[in-house]
Amino acid sequence: MSKSVDHMFNKLATALKNFFPAPEVHAHCDGPCGVYDPASARITAEAVLSMTKKIMVLEPAAGDEAATIAYQNTLSRYIAIKEEQAQKTKEDLLILWTDYFKPVHLEQYPDLHDTFWKAAKLCSACKVEVNLQHAQQLMDAVERIHEMFWATKNRDITWYKAS
Repeated sequence: MSKSVDHMFNKLATALKNFFPAPEVHAHCDGPCGVYDPASARITAEAVLSMTKKIMVLEPAAGDEAATIAYQNTLSRYIAIKEEQAQKTKEDLLILWTDYFKPVHLEQYPDLHDTFWKAAKLCSACKVEVNLQHAQQLMDAVERIHEMFWATKNRDITWYKAS
């Protein structure tokens, strides 16, 4: 664009902004109020626990090549699902931690940062290992976060699990 056309465009854009000003808006979070909910973290953490249990009881195939291939396929699918769901759990928890919870919530829950940090670390552990204790600890941490979250909204929401 030439300088005169560019200058004319800028003047026009400024005139339009002045004539049709955008209203000032305020928000305390990145999204509209009410969009946060720890339920998605519960669902994905429960999938991590379920896949961990399934991996631990999966019987290796004996003998025939087709059975061995079927076993390896099933095992690799369980592992892939476990790792994917652990990553999703971590993402959901990090969004709650960094976008929903505010400094005022620390007064109510001084262990808030430690709870989330440990939960995120458990997500990582569940991705790289098959450990029933860590998978259960992740579920327990997500339940604690569920309780904290709903208490900040002065609501008593029952903790449900699918399995």
